[in-house]
Amino acid sequence: MKNVLVIHTGGTISMSQDEANKVVTNKDNPISNHQDVIAQYANVTEITPFNVPSPHMNIEYVEKLKEIIEEAAKNESYDGFVITHGTDTLEETAYLLDLTTDISKPITITGAMRSSNEIGSDGLYNFISAIRVATSDESSDMGVMVVFNDEIHTARNVTKTHTSNTNTFQSPNHGPLGVVTKNSVQFHHKPYEHLILNEIDHTLNIPLVKAYMGMNSDVLTFHSDNNVDGIIIEALGQGNLPPTSLEGLDKCLDKNIPIILVSRSFNGIVGPIYAYEGGGATLTDKGVIFSNGLNGPKARLKLLVGLSNDLTFKQLKRYFESQL
Repeated sequence: MKNVLVIHTGGTISMSQDEANKVVTNKDNPISNHQDVIAQYANVTEITPFNVPSPHMNIEYVEKLKEIIEEAAKNESYDGFVITHGTDTLEETAYLLDLTTDISKPITITGAMRSSNEIGSDGLYNFISAIRVATSDESSDMGVMVVFNDEIHTARNVTKTHTSNTNTFQSPNHGPLGVVTKNSVQFHHKPYEHLILNEIDHTLNIPLVKAYMGMNSDVLTFHSDNNVDGIIIEALGQGNLPPTSLEGLDKCLDKNIPIILVSRSFNGIVGPIYAYEGGGATLTDKGVIFSNGLNGPKARLKLLVGLSNDLTFKQLKRYFESQL
């Protein structure tokens, strides 16, 4: 039987619903009460380095997770790693680890949409599924995987799509990496190889701005005046901005603040297509970098990693526009 290190971090999977139907944090993780079931799938070592709801997660917590996994991987004691996590920021933790952790052994991350004592609680089931994926012989070199509701997703593509549905995690444009059945773990394909950059500077200030009809320059001018380290813009459609926002955009670019463009649309990839004022073709001529299919929060993390590792503008452009 394989050895797995389980890292509990908090979230709904570790919570309970009280008599007033409010979900509250537990001191001890209820999942750990099912050792008779867990022991059927792996020799599990459980640690809880911190216990926070997912809106409290930050870059420093992810740095701690990265440190724990990399240190544990050095001594060859574990065949795989499982992280339990709140769902609100689960995809961001998974992706930041995927960008910066160079480990061939399986790393899975899971959570729950219903707390441990609710009817239809999904925590234990997702947890067992994550252990099964982490102990599968085919799971090596797959990067960080999100395991939820019988599906396996890449950290890069997965996103939370529903506020409360147990099938919330989906991969727009790509679909799941694989599935978990009652008898097996099956992969449909392998994720592409990508550049691993080790450094994470949690002090970098990279705001996320969402475009809207009639957007003015105020927000971008504010960020220019405050000399932020970079900006992510969730643009309209295939990558377009209202002309009323361009004055602020130009102020940022004049200060060499890197600006990464993604779409606020749920599906699809941005591109420098339209040549009208504020259209993608004119934005790329100004020096705006177009992202290859990431959503806003993930593009922010990728820019943070790129800047943390001192990538030049040319390198950042390739980092975002290729499959790196």
